[in-house]
Amino acid sequence: MAEELRYEKLAGELAGLIASGVLACGERLPSLRRLAQERRLSVSTVVQALRQLEDRGLVEARPQSGYFVRRPPPRLAELETRAPPEAAISVDISQRLMRVLQASNRPGMAPLAAALPANELLPVTALHRLYAGVVRRHPQLLATAAYLQMDEPALLRQLVRRSLVWGGPLASEELVITNSCTEALSLCLRAVTKPGDTVAVESPAYYLMLQLLEMLGLKALEIPTDPRTGLSVEALELASRGGGIAACLLVANGSNPLGCVMPDDKKRRLAALTAARGIPLIEDDIYGDLHFSEQRPWPVKAFDTAGNVMLCSSFSKSLSPSLRIGFVAAGRFRSAVALHKTMSSGATNPVTQLVLAEFLESSAYERQLRQLRRNYRRQVEAMQDAVARHFPAGTRVAQPQAGYVLWVELPEGCDASRSYEAALAEKVAYVPGELFSPSGMYRNCLRLNCGNPHTPQIEDAVLRLGRIFAAGNARHSRAGGNP
Repeated sequence: MAEELRYEKLAGELAGLIASGVLACGERLPSLRRLAQERRLSVSTVVQALRQLEDRGLVEARPQSGYFVRRPPPRLAELETRAPPEAAISVDISQRLMRVLQASNRPGMAPLAAALPANELLPVTALHRLYAGVVRRHPQLLATAAYLQMDEPALLRQLVRRSLVWGGPLASEELVITNSCTEALSLCLRAVTKPGDTVAVESPAYYLMLQLLEMLGLKALEIPTDPRTGLSVEALELASRGGGIAACLLVANGSNPLGCVMPDDKKRRLAALTAARGIPLIEDDIYGDLHFSEQRPWPVKAFDTAGNVMLCSSFSKSLSPSLRIGFVAAGRFRSAVALHKTMSSGATNPVTQLVLAEFLESSAYERQLRQLRRNYRRQVEAMQDAVARHFPAGTRVAQPQAGYVLWVELPEGCDASRSYEAALAEKVAYVPGELFSPSGMYRNCLRLNCGNPHTPQIEDAVLRLGRIFAAGNARHSRAGGNP
C-alpha cells in the first residue's frame, strides 16, 4: 500500500473513532510511537495522519503532551439571509469608517476591529533576511527606475506555479503586480466602469469595497447573500435581466465579513452568467489560502472560460500587511488594467517583488500557511465560544470557512452602532455592521477580528462587550421594543 494511502487510512479510522465517541472530547490520543508500533507504520506516516486530523479541526497538538481530541465550540443559532433593497444606491460610508478605524488604533484598545493578523504569527524575521539578501545580490534595483516594467518575471513564475492549486494555471500574460489587493480591486473597477455605473455587491459586503465604489462615484446594488454559500446567483440573474449592471464585485472564498465559501457549482453558474451577460466579475481571493477545509477552494476564476473574471489577491493576510504586494489576473481586461496601473502608480517595488518570489519558491510559505490555517481556525472558534458565553441570549454568529473574522448578529433589541461609543469607553473596538451595507442594514450586527491569539485580555474584552450589548437590549425591552 502506498505511503499516502497508509496515513489517509489511519486518519480516517481515527476520525471515525472521534465521530462515534470512542475517542471523547479532550481525550489524549495514543502516542506517536505507540501508534506506529501497533499499526506497523513509520512515525512519519503517523505524523502525517495526525496532521491531517489537525487540519480538519478534529485534534490538537499540545507541547510536550501529545495530541488530544478537540472540543467543538458551542454552536449558537446560525444566521439567515436578509433581503436588501432592490434599487442601486450611492455609497456614503467613508467618513464613518475612517473614524472607526482610527479609534481602533488608540493606545490600549482591544484589537477586535481592523482585520489584521498578530505580528507573532507572521514570518517577519525570515522576510528581514530575504530583504537583506535581495538588496545585496541586486544592488541595481535601488539605483535605477523602471516606470513601465511593472512585473518581475521571478514573481510571475511563482504566481503561475501557485495557481496550479487554484484550478489554474493562470497565464503569466494576464498578470499585473500591484501595490496591494486594494489597488488591484481599484484598477479593475476603473478599467470596466465609469462614474454613475452600478456594481453588484454581496450583502453584507466588505466595507473597503464599498469605500472604493464611493471614491469612484459608483452605485452599489446589494445582492442577497447566504451566510453559508455566498452571493445568490439567482438573485443576480433576476437583477441583471434588464441590463444596467456594469460589474460584479465579491469575495467567493472567505467572504468578508461572513467567512463563507461559495460551492463550486455556484461558482460555475456565476462565471457563466456574468460572461453571458457581459458583466465583468472582480473577485477578491485574499482569504483563499486561509481556508479551513482539507483542500484549497477554487476561485470563480477557475471556472471562467471567457476571460471575464479578474482575480485579485495579495499576501498581506499570510505574510505581512507591510509588504504591500498584490496582483490581478485580469483576463481580457489586462491591457486596460495595466494602463491604469501605469498612469496611477507605475511599477511596484521590485525589491519586494523579488523578496516575495524567493519566499514563495522555498517550502517556507506552505509551512507558514499550514500553521496560519490552524491558528486562525482556533482563534475564530475561541471567539465563537467567548461570544456564546458572554453575549445576550438570542445572539447568532456566522460559521466561517476561511479567514479570521467573525460576523455576529445581536438580538433585535441591540444596536451595535449606538453601543459603539460605550465600547470605546471600555477600550474595545469593533466594526459596526451598518458599515458593511450601503443602505445601512445590519445595525444589530458587528464584525470581530480574530487575527490575534485568544488571550485572557481578548476574553475580557468580549465579556465587556457582552455586558454593553446586554444593557442595550435591556433598555430596548423596557422601552417596549421601540428603537
